[in-house]
Amino acid sequence: MRLLIIRHAEPDYTIDSLTEKGWREAKLLAERIAKIPVRAFYVSPLGRARDTASLTLKKMGRTAVECEWLKEFCPEINRPDITDRKKCAWDWLPQDWTGEEDFFRRDLWALNSVMQEGSVREEYQRVIAHFDALLGEHGYEREKEYYRVRQANRDTIVFFCHFGLECVLLSRLMNVSPMILWHHFCAAPSSVTTVYTEERRRGIASFRAASFGDISHLYAGGEQPSFAARFCETFDCEDERHD
Repeated sequence: MRLLIIRHAEPDYTIDSLTEKGWREAKLLAERIAKIPVRAFYVSPLGRARDTASLTLKKMGRTAVECEWLKEFCPEINRPDITDRKKCAWDWLPQDWTGEEDFFRRDLWALNSVMQEGSVREEYQRVIAHFDALLGEHGYEREKEYYRVRQANRDTIVFFCHFGLECVLLSRLMNVSPMILWHHFCAAPSSVTTVYTEERRRGIASFRAASFGDISHLYAGGEQPSFAARFCETFDCEDERHD
């Protein structure tokens, strides 16, 4: 089985939709995905994800199942360096989160006092429980740290969602702390991450990433990738996003 995890195109967060550029990205994405035989589509309930999916679904004459748990993963926390407002649970400064050894541990990252105050672990467990249940419906049942193959298949399943949520899903498949993915990987708007099963022994499968954050469809269409996923490359880049 193959999973395509797609981040929404360039967002206009003020209206929870897409920018003009975002719509161009979604159109190029649709041209790419429409060439693939897809078994099932799943989409976040948030507007920017649904709008991104809409062009692909229209082009293919398909519909998607809307899943509440695919919305952006963003429990709010009191980040140590900020006292006047809450921040998304995975938005930390590198000098702060890397100073906590437990953040690198998949069994301990959510037990940090700041994370506990924000009920981050509970939300994480809720999301991965839904994810595992869905994979089970498609023939792959979670068992220990791998997946028991109940119905082997080569189906392609597509998820239209968000960067933070994408890292949660990948952390489950890879058995790693999501903090590592949130802070060391970058998925540009409309990017496609491809993960597939490997069944080296009959009945036992694991998932392996073939690509992360692929935006080849943008380059093929002459569209520059959006900077919306990143912070400034160097601090003196005044036209790029700072903290």
